[in-house]
Formats: sequence, C-alpha cells, structure tokens
Amino acid sequence: MSTTKNQFHDKLAHCLCPPGDGVYTVNTAKERKDALRNKLYGQTENVDFLWKESLNNLADSEHKAVILGISSDCGGGILRGANWGPLFLRSALIDQQPQVTAFDLGDVRVIPHLLHDKYLNQATISNCQKALYQNPESEYYVSPLSITEDVCNGFYQHYPDKGIFGIGGDHSISYPLTKAYLKAKRDAGKRTAIIHFDAHTDLLVERLGIDLCFGSWCTHILEYLPAPHHLIQFGIRSSGKPKQHWESTFGVKQHWADEIMTRGAHAVANEVIAQLKADQVDELYVSFDIDALDEEFASATGTPEGNGLTPQHALDILVALADEFPITGADMMEIAPFTDSSLVGQSSSETTLREGAKISAFLIAAMNK
Repeated sequence: MSTTKNQFHDKLAHCLCPPGDGVYTVNTAKERKDALRNKLYGQTENVDFLWKESLNNLADSEHKAVILGISSDCGGGILRGANWGPLFLRSALIDQQPQVTAFDLGDVRVIPHLLHDKYLNQATISNCQKALYQNPESEYYVSPLSITEDVCNGFYQHYPDKGIFGIGGDHSISYPLTKAYLKAKRDAGKRTAIIHFDAHTDLLVERLGIDLCFGSWCTHILEYLPAPHHLIQFGIRSSGKPKQHWESTFGVKQHWADEIMTRGAHAVANEVIAQLKADQVDELYVSFDIDALDEEFASATGTPEGNGLTPQHALDILVALADEFPITGADMMEIAPFTDSSLVGQSSSETTLREGAKISAFLIAAMNK
C-alpha cells in the first residue's frame, strides 16, 4: 500500500521504539539499556522523545546505511536469547568500531511470543493492537515479521537510495528484510543476489508445521530473486542432506565450509564474482548468521557449530565481493549474548560480539559507499 512520507513517519513512531528497547522488560538489562542510551543520546531520560525527533532527520542523513533492530527469537531454535542481539551488538559497534556510523531507525516493537500475523486470529490481532497501539482496530500489524516487512516496504518506497542493515534476532527475520529489499530492487529494474553466510541451509519448506522460521526463510524468498541460483550460500556444514540435494532441489548455489577451507576464500570468491558478472547482477544483499563462523569464534548463538569459517575467511570473501558489486542491504543474525556454550577461554559472548561487530562494521561501511 502506497503511503505519503508523513504517514510513513507516523507508522515508524507507532511500530518502532528507541534503539535497544525492542525487548520489553521491566528491570532486566536496565543498566545495559541505559548505557546504550547514553552512548546514543548522551542521557537516559526523555529518550523516546529524542528518538522520535531524530526520525525527522532520516531524509537529510548522509548515511546510506540505516540500522533497524528486530529483537525477536520466536522463530528460532531450541536455545533462545538472540532477541538481545540488537541491544548488545549496537553497544559493541559503538565501543569497538567507532569509525563506522549509520542512521539508527530504532527497534521493531516486539510481542515476544508472536511471529507473523498470518498465524493469528482476528481476536488475537485486535487484543495485540490494543496492547501496542491502544486501538483494537489499528491499521498496524502486531507481529515482528509482519511489522518488519511493512516498515521496510515503506522505507524503500520513500528512501530508495538508502538500505536497511537489520540486526536480529533469529534468522526468520531475514525473510521480511530480504523480501522487501528484493521487491523494491525488482521494481527499480535492478538485478540482485543474496549472499548468505550460515552453518545451515535454511532451505526447509516448513519446520514443525511453521513455514516462516529460522530454518525455512531462504526457501520462501527464492521467488523474489531473478533466479534461484542468485541465492549463494557460504559456510554450510550442518545438514541432513548433501550439497547436491539442495542445489538440485532448489537451484541455489552453495560453497560449504570445507570447500572454502580447502580451496581458499579468494578462489571461491573469484568463482562467485564470475558467476555474478555472468548473471549481470547489479547489487548484493548480505545475510550473515553468526554461526557461519566456527564455534571457537561464535559460540554465543543458538546453534554453534564446529569446523566452520574463521572471521578472516568471511571478510576475505566479503571484501572481494564489495570490490566488484555494491552491497545495498545486509543483516547480522543469531547473536545470543546471554548464552555461553564455550567451556574454556574467553567469554563466548565477548568473543562472538567482537567478531560480529567486525563483520557488521564492514557491511555498514560498504553500504555507506
């Protein structure tokens, strides 16, 4: 639905909230939230007013990269906690990567046990609209995936020269982020590709009867790509089926972790660049699940996996791709800071956030170019 810019900004003020506030809490992590508010606004009071005022500066912002946090892990796996990713990763970026800046749109307002509005009956939707918007007949969506897609559709309508850097949350969130991106670029006549880093294929049709979740989002964005092989996956290693099954069934292109470690990141990147040029791709979206990295570097996540990529593998591939193609959308998913599944050495949360911040900083800088 087409909206005016004023209507879109009104939607932002209703459906989003200040950065780091996407997880609704009473006292949990209050000190961490206050610390982020101080870093962003220099104070902890009246932040809602300051954030809403900042939205008026979006059009004039010099930054092409716009951060959107989606603090949801309802579509995730067994080990939860990725809903804290937007709060913690923002702080890590400010502290560890201060040279990289972006416009911060804030967080999607999340009711933590909801996923997508299509799974809800009208009575539930009305109750949630009353809770979120004080209006049981509101025009706005109530579930994080639905709100994210709606907000991103409006964003690309009014700011086609900017791009969303999404911070999750579990990987189901990449469904609305990439769907809105791909539709907008298609309407603009741009040929796109999704560069997907992950230990898992995320190519299930459904999981336990739910079609939009962390393990299936890739399957449901294929129709919006110019061709299925414009989804290119890196770092796969945990799969119940071999590479040939996924490539032949869905038409995607995969480069598993062992291939990258054997052949080298640069050789694989050069092959992908040749493919993208042959396909006449104009722009790239990068979706990065932190578990693409080996559990030595990223164990603070819902499904840490061994035998994975090093951060340098990932950066070598991203640098090579960014030298040849503009990265105009991206996300960082599945950082779960309160989990600590490592048994030795440095805190897994500290290590995971550091490596996630490095890769996020590169992606934001690439988008700002």
